[in-house]
Amino acid sequence: MSAHSPAAPLGGRLLNPVTMVCGLLIAAMMAVLLTRFIFGLGAVTNLNDGYPWGLWVIVDVLIGSAFACGGFSVAMLVYIFNKGEYHPLVRPALLTSLFGYTLAGVGVIFDLGRYWNFWHILWPGYGNLNSALFETATCISVYILVMWIEFSPVFMDKLGLTVAKKKLNKVLYFFIALGTVLPMMHQSSIGTLLVLMGSQVNPLWQTPVVPLLYLLTAITMGYGVVLFESCIASSAERRKIEVHLLQPMAKVMLGLLAAFLVVRVADLLMRGALGNAFVFNLAALFFWFEMILFVLPFVLIGSVEQRRNPARLFLAGVAIMLGGSVLRLNGYLIGYDTGPGWNYFPSVPELVVTLGMFAIEVLGYIIITRRFPVLSREAAPAH
Repeated sequence: MSAHSPAAPLGGRLLNPVTMVCGLLIAAMMAVLLTRFIFGLGAVTNLNDGYPWGLWVIVDVLIGSAFACGGFSVAMLVYIFNKGEYHPLVRPALLTSLFGYTLAGVGVIFDLGRYWNFWHILWPGYGNLNSALFETATCISVYILVMWIEFSPVFMDKLGLTVAKKKLNKVLYFFIALGTVLPMMHQSSIGTLLVLMGSQVNPLWQTPVVPLLYLLTAITMGYGVVLFESCIASSAERRKIEVHLLQPMAKVMLGLLAAFLVVRVADLLMRGALGNAFVFNLAALFFWFEMILFVLPFVLIGSVEQRRNPARLFLAGVAIMLGGSVLRLNGYLIGYDTGPGWNYFPSVPELVVTLGMFAIEVLGYIIITRRFPVLSREAAPAH
């Protein structure tokens, strides 16, 4: 994994304003979670029988795991389509995915009423092979383990474990292949969960092809996160932005996004559901917001010249990330109606936990990139 991509720790101080803010947010999150595990979900959330899934599942798990598809998306280019020039992007993308998926797996436990039984999904005797939720939970759990194995050469480089790394490289192809298949399975299964909710979901998002829509957007969101992360990391660390890699990758992202939009619009037309987008309500408003976000990257980086502009690449990545996020938010919350008498809006403690989870990712990324060989040795100042 690293043989083609010389990398080195960035170095520098770990204590700075960003890490201090992250530390405060994490401390606040831990205080909320302590209250949650002592007094229950009702003490800190606005969840109810009509809305048993709220911010922690929708944002921290469903959206968070889609954000974490950068490693999977880049790995497909490098190892399946043999695009070795993208290799310098593998480690930082995999690191982002590693934190995203690990925290998504941990975040599920926050939302479980009987969290002490979480181990049941890993025990064969409790398995339900006909359950989409079981398949999603199992795949994510296995994928987290696979990603840690894929990323372990970074720690081996730092510790000088050359012999162990050589032995791992002989079987690493197996874990890379597994790490490509598993995200396809559980990202599509997240869409299947929406299908199972039936008529409770607005026709704009209730469709048999929603597993395909979720898979396509997860891959494109992965590329969007790589654009976002590369631009942010380069700016923060005063490094040269790898436009020569991001530009062709952005073209691949646009191709997948175009395929998604064709499937999305064709499905709405064939089911006769497009009329729901012209009803004056919150669901229709968010539908158009979602569609604008998905079209915006074509406006920002549709031409070769535009894709040479780092600022446009960054904004296109943000648009893709937001578009996929709003798609999931719409299906699982805005377009979800469990019946009269039920409503949900996240509480302040729920927001604190979500911010704390994000802070862990930022803090972890800073620590590992500054102390372990993740980013390439290129250290030219950014333009």
